[in-house]
Amino acid sequence: MGPTRKPNVCSRLSRRALGFFSRDAGVVQRTNLGILRALVCQKSTKFKNVWTTHSKSPIAYERGRIYFDNYRCCISSVASEPRKLYEMPKCSKSEKIEDALLWECPVGEILPNASDYKSSLIALTAHNWLLRISATTGKILEKIYLASYCKFRYLSWDTPQEVIAVKSAQNKASAVARQAGIQQPVLLYLAVFRVLPFSLVGILEINKKIFGSVTDATLSHGILIVMYSSGLVRLYSFQAITEQFMQQKLDLGCACRWGGTAGTVGEAPFGIPCNIKITDSPPLLFEVSSLENAFQIGGHPWHYIITPNKKKQKGVFHICALKDKSLAKNGIQEMECCSLESDWIYFHPDASGRIIHVGPNQVKVLKLNEIENDSQHQVSEDFVILANREKNKNENLFTVTASGRVVKKNFTLLDDDPEQETFKIVDYEDELDLLSVVAVTQIDAEGKAHLDFHCNEYGTLLKSIPLVESWDVTYSHEVYFDRDLVLHIEQKPNRVFSCYVYQMVKLTSPSI
Repeated sequence: MGPTRKPNVCSRLSRRALGFFSRDAGVVQRTNLGILRALVCQKSTKFKNVWTTHSKSPIAYERGRIYFDNYRCCISSVASEPRKLYEMPKCSKSEKIEDALLWECPVGEILPNASDYKSSLIALTAHNWLLRISATTGKILEKIYLASYCKFRYLSWDTPQEVIAVKSAQNKASAVARQAGIQQPVLLYLAVFRVLPFSLVGILEINKKIFGSVTDATLSHGILIVMYSSGLVRLYSFQAITEQFMQQKLDLGCACRWGGTAGTVGEAPFGIPCNIKITDSPPLLFEVSSLENAFQIGGHPWHYIITPNKKKQKGVFHICALKDKSLAKNGIQEMECCSLESDWIYFHPDASGRIIHVGPNQVKVLKLNEIENDSQHQVSEDFVILANREKNKNENLFTVTASGRVVKKNFTLLDDDPEQETFKIVDYEDELDLLSVVAVTQIDAEGKAHLDFHCNEYGTLLKSIPLVESWDVTYSHEVYFDRDLVLHIEQKPNRVFSCYVYQMVKLTSPSI
């Protein structure tokens, strides 16, 4: 069944002006985004390269803001031409921001200060300070000193926009300690906070005595995920761990005595003591083995994706039910491609429960279907996006022998051969409900890329935008599509970073 015809932009604008959606703000927002989607995908709409810049430090992008110089300088990309929002004072190397997350005010919650209703940047500095910075002025609104007993380095969302996890660098024994047979008891620390207002959940230590030789650990949606070099992945309930092993409840800004030392929690030099120390094996929720610890959970009902833990199985993906580890029908997905870069797979971020499988010449969108009178689910294709290529990949190579005889040899090109259109990036624009696909083709000495917008429901190609800059496949690239903005960040050798900003320009045709 094909897509139903939707009202055109003029009709939507007229209905909005008459107040047809005034009783439901959500309907108004969806209508506005539907209008923007129609304008973005219109044939006469163009995306113009309005700004290009280069930097010696990494460039980051978050929701209409471009960050330079370790988040010290912020540029707004919303205006017709990017403009500087703020630039924080220069700081020493020990004070630089190492990682950051953008926090946006949740709807419906009463917050203590008026400034809390505006977006903030939650930043981690090299000297273990956790900062909340105004996303519009660069002013520091809150600061928390973490600790001196480890080096915190990474920020991530445990629960998006609600709970953050701050992870330390791994403690590795020195060469002298290893020779002496001295074991490092604590491998890493995880500090967990609820945001706005900031409140401490606790700091958890991952120690070798309980967990063994851990290579990494993280928090996601209340689950502690522990990974091992063998490919083993173990899941634990973080809530159950805090309830069982929290030594003392700590509150930011309150006086505390810990280990013979007194101070204020979250202030220097006292910081935050490690108050969650696991003394016995916590209840195990789930365990699975996967190549390179690749493990994802998603779908309706819950399923997970792994690669069997053998090197020869690289590129083979198993989709299994979480409740009993049973393999879904048609749950082994393998893209028959011969390429230098492997294909990748992940659960669709649109919360539809679908799965996206990306190879060099095709993008498969898969779905999980119930099997009648069976508890098992079946994996089937929803739609496939194919690269624009010649059907016959086999090429003829002619050589001439010493006797003058012409010999014809057949060979097959790689699926990610640079002279053929190859998919490099696939992303999802949630507000416009569009899949964005970056395809690259090597033309003469340089690569040319274009960004395609596909209907998220049916996979139909709606728009193609050529990128004017050349695309070197040996460089690292990031491409963001955010409403009416396209942004391309490129990392060249010798830590040279380039940023190309494209914006939707005025329609060349008055018809809508």
